[in-house]
Amino acid sequence: MQHSEARIALDSPGRYLGQLCKHFAHKLPVTLEETRGSIAFPMGICRLEAAEGLLVLQAEADGTEALERLQEVVARHLLRFAFRAPPEIKWLPREAG
Repeated sequence: MQHSEARIALDSPGRYLGQLCKHFAHKLPVTLEETRGSIAFPMGICRLEAAEGLLVLQAEADGTEALERLQEVVARHLLRFAFRAPPEIKWLPREAG
């Protein structure tokens, strides 16, 4: 499994966590709590956590290509929702766990 993480500075991270989860819930298995969520894509899973001023995205997929696709899909949708003040999204490799 390949793992990556993006720590994104946002004014309302909880709002974007909710938007992402609710958007994908129409077609994919999603869990959503107040400050956490997860989205199960065909190519992998993305876990989301909202903290003060920060949205943390953790992606996990089988292989580099699947991980890159997962990162791209999540980032593209977040940028669509945050179009008024597009955040910088930088995915970094991380250890499992």
